[in-house]
Amino acid sequence: MKTVLIIDDEEDLTFFVKANLELSGNYKVVVANSGKEGLKLAEKIKPDAILLDIMMPHMDGFEVLAKLKKSLKTLSIPVVMLSAKGDEDTKIQAASAYDEDYVVKPVQIDFLEKKLNEILSRF
Repeated sequence: MKTVLIIDDEEDLTFFVKANLELSGNYKVVVANSGKEGLKLAEKIKPDAILLDIMMPHMDGFEVLAKLKKSLKTLSIPVVMLSAKGDEDTKIQAASAYDEDYVVKPVQIDFLEKKLNEILSRF
């Protein structure tokens, strides 16, 4: 079973994604509702993958991603940006910060699970 960390301040979304991914039986899902909490959890539990929102208060997803990629403890964890921002500039910014993939909200669980399976098969 793979562990996925969701870092997102939208509690309805995190509940929906967590419930559905865990229902598949392939994932254990841990949720952080802020960037700061997400960074702490990422270092503590070392998840197999991280789903990261961009638009969050206090510390946005790009700041979180930069910190994840600067830490030796979390550098190799694949990060999928999960955002309502679907414009090309934002996707390019995420790619240049070394995200593994980018999924636009609202998310289809089947599509998200397929992406996670693809990414985790490479690691």
